Amino acid sequence: MSNSPATWLTVLLFGTRVGVDEFGNRYYRERQATGRRERRWVLYRGPAEGSAVPPLWQAWLTHTTNQPPGDDTPDRYPWERPHRPNPTGTADAHRPPGSLLSAAPRSPRPYQPWTPALDEETPPDPKRP
Repeated sequence: MSNSPATWLTVLLFGTRVGVDEFGNRYYRERQATGRRERRWVLYRGPAEGSAVPPLWQAWLTHTTNQPPGDDTPDRYPWERPHRPNPTGTADAHRPPGSLLSAAPRSPRPYQPWTPALDEETPPDPKRP
């Protein structure tokens, strides 16, 4: 776990477990909010990475919704893809063809660079009528 002993102590003393997402991240809320908005937090399973929080849980963490995701959560739309954490900096990162980090060999240039001929006329000046 990437959580410190102080985090665990805060969870034990002040937190109430709300739920777990499909990645194993656990979500907590403050037991007693005294005259202010309640605190909500997540304990990550693995390294602390903000993009590992699914959208519905992110909405709950940021007080966009008051109800945490659960069984009564609306069904997903057919066009929605499953949530995936940001792969930048990992082996799963996108490496387009021609990238220095790509496993595919680089292809030669698909064009011939233009070189001016000495006998060509100079183009007309657009400022003159």
